[in-house]
Amino acid sequence: MTGFASIVFDCDSTLVAVEGIDELSGPFRAQIQALTEAAMDGAVPLEEVYGRRLEIIRPTRAQVEQVGTAYVRTLMPHARETVAALRWLGKTVRIVSGGLLPAVQAVARELAVADEHVAGVGIRFHADGAYAGFDAESPLARSNGKAQVIAAWNLPGPALLVGDGATDREARPAVDAFAAYTAVVERAAAVDGADFVLREPSLAAVLALACSDQDRARLADTPWAALLT
Repeated sequence: MTGFASIVFDCDSTLVAVEGIDELSGPFRAQIQALTEAAMDGAVPLEEVYGRRLEIIRPTRAQVEQVGTAYVRTLMPHARETVAALRWLGKTVRIVSGGLLPAVQAVARELAVADEHVAGVGIRFHADGAYAGFDAESPLARSNGKAQVIAAWNLPGPALLVGDGATDREARPAVDAFAAYTAVVERAAAVDGADFVLREPSLAAVLALACSDQDRARLADTPWAALLT
């Protein structure tokens, strides 16, 4: 196996077992979930639902911080170990998400991924913490935006993108391969056209896919060797 030099992770339903916007939704949960699923399944463009969801919820600063806490609490099995092993091998690790940037950064910090290697959608608050709007110009708030962000990173190749939704699959032209991660939810919009489908509940499956034969040999005498079995 030749492996991959760069690995780009989606966040919601990939690195973590929840969708952040659903965690924010409170009494609007059914309505918000329906909008989210429509976008993730590719039934409607993301830009048609992104701002609408936030205007319905109008999340406070404290609520967004709670989403970050929920993200860290629901990290997928072996997420920490997988990212640590990838970084130890010298691979480039990035996180690209349509989630709200402060919450996604909480995951990145838990995984020791630097803030500058994370992309999400900015959000603004008033001085009292009330919702003041979001970055409507962010490419991650619209369809095909992930491809734009990944291309701008100019990552070492070959590059692998791991995600669960239509917005991830749409970014396939910006990488060398796309792995649909279905352990949380399986969406045909992601699986159809994917180069790989990872159904294992552990993110160690990503490490196994990303490693070359040489990488495997290097990991043989490390605490991460067990992740490859």
